[in-house]
Amino acid sequence: MMVTLTGKTLTLQEVKSVVFDNEKVILAEETIHHVAENRRTVETMIDKKQTMYGINTGFGKFSDVVIEDDDVEDLQLNLIHSHACGVGETFSEEVSRTMLLLRANALSQGFSGVRPVLVEQLVALLNARIHPVIPQQGSLGASGDLAPLSHLALALLGEGEVFYKGERIMGASALDKEGIPPLSLQAKEGLALINGTQAMTAVGVITYLEAEKLLYQSELVAAMTLEGLQGIIDAFDADVHRIRGHQEQMDVAERVRAILIDSRLTTRQGKLRVQDAYSLRCIPQVLGASWQTVNYVREKLLTEMNAVTDNPLIFSEANKVISGGNFHGQPIALAMDFIKLGIAETANIAERRIERLVNPQLNDLPAFLSPNPGLESGAMIMQYSAASLVSENKTLAHPASVDSIPSSANQEDHVSMGTIAARHALQMLQNSRRVVAIELICAMQAVEYRGVDRMASQTREFYEHAREIVPSITKDRIFSTDIENVADWLKDSEDSSVQENHPEEGVFHE
Repeated sequence: MMVTLTGKTLTLQEVKSVVFDNEKVILAEETIHHVAENRRTVETMIDKKQTMYGINTGFGKFSDVVIEDDDVEDLQLNLIHSHACGVGETFSEEVSRTMLLLRANALSQGFSGVRPVLVEQLVALLNARIHPVIPQQGSLGASGDLAPLSHLALALLGEGEVFYKGERIMGASALDKEGIPPLSLQAKEGLALINGTQAMTAVGVITYLEAEKLLYQSELVAAMTLEGLQGIIDAFDADVHRIRGHQEQMDVAERVRAILIDSRLTTRQGKLRVQDAYSLRCIPQVLGASWQTVNYVREKLLTEMNAVTDNPLIFSEANKVISGGNFHGQPIALAMDFIKLGIAETANIAERRIERLVNPQLNDLPAFLSPNPGLESGAMIMQYSAASLVSENKTLAHPASVDSIPSSANQEDHVSMGTIAARHALQMLQNSRRVVAIELICAMQAVEYRGVDRMASQTREFYEHAREIVPSITKDRIFSTDIENVADWLKDSEDSSVQENHPEEGVFHE
């Protein structure tokens, strides 16, 4: 089975298959034809000496500088070299691989005016699992993700560094090992490689996929916490959520009811108390709202994954080249800032449940779930770590998209900062996963005091699997290792929710 790129039909499930399962990629025949057709239009216009931005002119503020015919190819190589200004930590291989896939998909529509061989080179790197080393920082999120995509482009040319078979090596060496000739750029092709939103979109896709998984896991962990605290199940009654009308809220309540359907640890209204604290009673309302942010982002990512974000654009049928602004990342910048709020609140409410699990003034469990309170601190400082992560998330949640700093001598006078928003969203997601991991460790300890044999079937199965990762707390130990192990387990756990819960995904984006 292979993923076929048409430029218009890429799904999140296909991205997941290519990025995480190393599914092979091919180009649809019709896309190759369209790419070649639009390339001929570019070459015809060059022959006629028509002035076209970035093809026979300089870039940005230099757009009025006409480039001589003999210098057109040097112009493209100079562009890549000069724009490879990324700094800081590198993106993960998953993000780099996603960027390759999304750039190949965008260029395969043909409106960028590149040769088919350039798109084929991107696909060749994907299939050979050669992943460019791309620094995370340096993009303004308009004029395209110029710096990150320039580092991606270097790999196609046999320059820069790449990740290959677990090593970080020079791009030329990796291409040689796979028998892939380095690409030589022709007119328009350097610009076509870097004018786009594929860095922020790639980070956004990874964030979305991980956020969706974490939200489902958060519901399961919260259900276990309900058991550990003998929570009141009445608050999840379908009628309560139906009359408010938010579908995501109703869905969360329904899933929690299903998870806890055979639990003998939950209680009914008035049995132990009349009502629970908000962090328990309002799980559907809060996580449902987080789901709303995720669903919004999903819609925007699906559109952007199948969008043409280059400049200028080549319309061969109309015999025209138009300079526009499809490279501007504002739609993804706003989406990423929005998902940050949902991610933040998922962790925020989880930390409050951790507090209720460890605070002896809020439950009847051993203080801080300690096996020997006083001599041993138990989960006391785990709550500190969760609080620290949640507080850091609040800082990262500041919207990047409201900022703009003019560049290129004020020619590019409004930018999106979308890549910053996406990077912060992924960082917040990683923080939040650790908070949920801490809640799971504490919830497991609490249900042990209540009686594991009285747990619901689903939470009991989850408990048994998690206990293979982290043992019960019988004495104080270095809990940092436990937190990281559980967080890694949550991240790497098998999950098919993207495909199963969104059958409508494979639509065309014309």
